[in-house]
Amino acid sequence: MPKFNANLSMMFNEVGFLDRFGAAAKAGFRGVEFLFPYDFPAAQIREQLDKHKLQMVLFNMPPGDFAAGDRGLACDPAKVGQFQDNIGKTLDYAKALGATQIHCMAGLKPRGVGEDKMRETYIANLQFAGKELAKQNLKLLIEAINTRDIPGFYLNYSRQAFDIMHYANVPNLLFQYDIYHMQIMEGDLATTVEQNLAKIGHMQLADTPGRHEPGTGEINYPFLFQFFDKIDYKGWIGCEYRPAGNTEAGLAWLKPYL
Repeated sequence: MPKFNANLSMMFNEVGFLDRFGAAAKAGFRGVEFLFPYDFPAAQIREQLDKHKLQMVLFNMPPGDFAAGDRGLACDPAKVGQFQDNIGKTLDYAKALGATQIHCMAGLKPRGVGEDKMRETYIANLQFAGKELAKQNLKLLIEAINTRDIPGFYLNYSRQAFDIMHYANVPNLLFQYDIYHMQIMEGDLATTVEQNLAKIGHMQLADTPGRHEPGTGEINYPFLFQFFDKIDYKGWIGCEYRPAGNTEAGLAWLKPYL
């Protein structure tokens, strides 16, 4: 049976961030993820994890100035120093929270930079980050994001990600397969996951259109969940969706899997 964790950046927004841990546990979740922890002291977050017996599944490296539009730094040759400086903060939070994997956002394509230079920078940054994360036995994840939600994002397709991973040759680098993004960009969900299962470290879900909970759109999630069991996917599936209404009221889809 799939293991589902709650994404607290999107779910349980009816309450403040630190109260979402308790809400997720009450709803039956045993693991959580979120985009960024850096607005809160790690000790406060760890207190909530311990209090509610939740596993810290995943969070993202600092993305740059998110409010100003940054969506990661890894492909930008002008921000290599900033990218590398952020590794220390990432590792401090990962150790404090007991995380096992970290997502590195590729970032928006910088204007005036050629494709070869972006690729070279991205691969070099992944090699640097992978080496540093390996010192704490952490997995490094990359994710392809659709061109509709984040126009100009560097990484858009699973095949592109797997190619980058091949040439980067980083032992602890894996793909974060987001079902929602990949349905929009390429479809062929079950076959892609099966053929690349060993390269996938984490999955995320939302339905499309709307990016709401499973059952609100076109993706046949009951089939996919059964299929992931059949092919023996062992990782977590992060619920990275925007509830169509109240979070708890929209969790009927989850009940059979708890």
